[in-house]
Amino acid sequence: GRKVLIVYAHQEPKSFNGSLKNVAVEELSKQGCSVTVSDLYAMQFEPRATRNDIVGFLHNSEEFNYGVETWEAYKRGGLSNDVVKEQKKVQEADLLLFQFPLYWFSMPAIMKGWVDRVLVRGFAHEFPNCYDSGLLKNKLALFSFTTGGSEEMYTKGAINGDIRYLLWPMQHGIMHFCGVKVLAPHVCFAPEYVPEEKRKEMLIAWAQRLKTLWKEEPINCSPEWYFK
Repeated sequence: GRKVLIVYAHQEPKSFNGSLKNVAVEELSKQGCSVTVSDLYAMQFEPRATRNDIVGFLHNSEEFNYGVETWEAYKRGGLSNDVVKEQKKVQEADLLLFQFPLYWFSMPAIMKGWVDRVLVRGFAHEFPNCYDSGLLKNKLALFSFTTGGSEEMYTKGAINGDIRYLLWPMQHGIMHFCGVKVLAPHVCFAPEYVPEEKRKEMLIAWAQRLKTLWKEEPINCSPEWYFK
């Protein structure tokens, strides 16, 4: 069976994001997948990248450089326990599924902190091993998120611009950089502003998509996909 890691960021289990996460767990488990959820708020995950992430001695105690120190610590097995646990989940996963509400055109800070601390050099990338040769190649990623604005607001000529512009830093700058192949995003537009019936339809559509997820081809990871 395939292994899925859901990295989930929402404070309220009864939220629409919570429902989307539950649908994913249920549907993927039905398919025989082994599903692990990192519920970042429930875990009280530490989002700050600090010297506490390094256990034992520092490579350079005179001047702290987080990127260098975590790289050196990763090589000698000296990263903090919470980071190592998450890296193990990533390592084992065939699919990384990110579930979150869009905050300020991006992921919530707690999820960005997960990225900052978990996907360190040596583990997820190591130049020139990035993009197509990134260290997490052969994995898939899918960003599933909700917006506050309507679908019309996230089109090319509209006030927010094309939704794909916002995905460039997350899908391309993080996932593709680490070698991960990216599936088309799953966006639920403005769930808090639509009738209950419409929210139910959104959940059904998500469950339907998950049924055939493994047959999907990844997007073309190039600037054209985002900015054409």
